[in-house]
Amino acid sequence: MTAHSAGAQPHHNYGGDGAGLVCGYLMQGSVPATPLDSTEAARWLQAHPQATPTVQGGTPRAVAAPFVWLHFNLAHAQALRWIQRHAQLPDAFFEALKEGSHSTRIERDDDALVGVLNDAHFDFAFEPFDIATLWICVLPHVVITARAHPLRSVDALRTAVRQGYTPRSSVALLEQLMRTQAAGLVDIVRGVTQRIDGIEDELLAGRLNHKRARLGVLRRLLVRLQRLLAPEPAALFRLLQHPPAWMGADDVQELRDSTEEFSVVLRDMQGLQERIKLLQEELAASVQEANSRSLFVLTVVTVLALPINILAGLLGMNVGGIPLADSEHGFWVIVGILVVFTAVAGWLALRGTRDM
Repeated sequence: MTAHSAGAQPHHNYGGDGAGLVCGYLMQGSVPATPLDSTEAARWLQAHPQATPTVQGGTPRAVAAPFVWLHFNLAHAQALRWIQRHAQLPDAFFEALKEGSHSTRIERDDDALVGVLNDAHFDFAFEPFDIATLWICVLPHVVITARAHPLRSVDALRTAVRQGYTPRSSVALLEQLMRTQAAGLVDIVRGVTQRIDGIEDELLAGRLNHKRARLGVLRRLLVRLQRLLAPEPAALFRLLQHPPAWMGADDVQELRDSTEEFSVVLRDMQGLQERIKLLQEELAASVQEANSRSLFVLTVVTVLALPINILAGLLGMNVGGIPLADSEHGFWVIVGILVVFTAVAGWLALRGTRDM
């Protein structure tokens, strides 16, 4: 699923409403999601304060309790104020927003899950800085996501919800977001692989052009993605060792499965980095070999011209006693001497290349 899917909203509406709410949905089990604006969302949150699901035998019921998903644009001046006023989220979420941390992590804060995730831009163009941060808070009755730049995974999840997908719980929505993010990374890996294949084909065909610079851009992109996203599986595994009491066993297992899929994608990215590194080394060797050939040709030309330059300098001195000055065949004698010396110099210069 691409960011420019048919179900996406027009670009001019993507910044959010008067409260910075990009999209809001009420999830009620098998019933299709109901869109909410900021006023309706505030009303629903006021009528449904946080409550821990009923527990039977130490495990929360696998009952689809209603919850809302609210996605905010942090570039909007009113977004943070609205969240603070109506959402009643833990302080850890606002501290993460305030410090502007981009280090991937998902932590438990009492009964809430607070996460900092990184994802590709909506208009991702395979550049190292086409990565942005998503802040997320998950409670039984509400999921709050916030970003400063449009993101691919959130837009794909939003499109899926509008097309009929309804997660059974707030954790299921987080799990689907993780899977969508992993699918987006797979697309990125495929795109990078295609570009590397093209560069490799041109390298084998001897057409270097400016591919070294492009390989460097792709490698920096993968390194940045690896650095930002690599902590995510480990953070989720730590969380799943001690999940909140309201999280069902099915939710825990599905989150664990999505984490394993994410880890596989990260390993593929690491393999691509090694492949790019080998290509860069091969390109560097090819460039060095080409430079060596050029230097060798220049050396041979210099050696071949050396006898001519020396003899021309000697005969050009305006002094008496220059040999063959009065001979009518002097010019051809000098030419013959130069040919012999040049042939000897060329043989000496080229003799070593037959053993290379």
